[in-house]
Amino acid sequence: MERSESPGRPSEARSRLLATAARLFYAEGIHAVGIDRVVAEAQVTRATLYRHFPGKEDLVLAYLTDAGRSVRELVEEAVADGSPAADTVRAISRSIAHGIQTADFRGCAFLNAVAEYPDPRHPVHQAVIEHRQWFLEVMTGLLARIRDEPALPAARHFVMLRDGAMTAGCLYDPELVCETFLRGVNGLLQAHAQEQTGKSA
Repeated sequence: MERSESPGRPSEARSRLLATAARLFYAEGIHAVGIDRVVAEAQVTRATLYRHFPGKEDLVLAYLTDAGRSVRELVEEAVADGSPAADTVRAISRSIAHGIQTADFRGCAFLNAVAEYPDPRHPVHQAVIEHRQWFLEVMTGLLARIRDEPALPAARHFVMLRDGAMTAGCLYDPELVCETFLRGVNGLLQAHAQEQTGKSA
């Protein structure tokens, strides 16, 4: 039975729908999971679903928004620690590695989603690109604190390392993948710092 919504508080039914959809979309794929499945497992009516999410696309976008919020919280927590930029990058990398080694890891939710929505004009595709642009800008800002000159190439390198680890983590030994990823991040940070040192020498 669905409970009535309390003013000023997120709907319990909406939260249950979103949590159910997130679990199913991430584990099985977005196109593979139909609305009827989400409704049944969330134990709500179809009318309740459409009251909160007018269509499946709205539910998918909410799922990605939630996934993005989790990444932002992880990054913001690392930045708020106040450590040197290189240590902050390492902390973010360790958090990524920890996620890869969890039992229910199925890759990057955003890379998975964009593979199912290849049309650049589709709102889901655009939401993925927007999230990735935010992440690239955050990493560029952190790396710029290590090296004065534009750090975009190093940030792109970091994102590629991260993407590779997130993909390989589903295919090979996650522990080995994460060890390789963290070693690569350390190498990138050292090279980035040395370039600055060399120019100032």
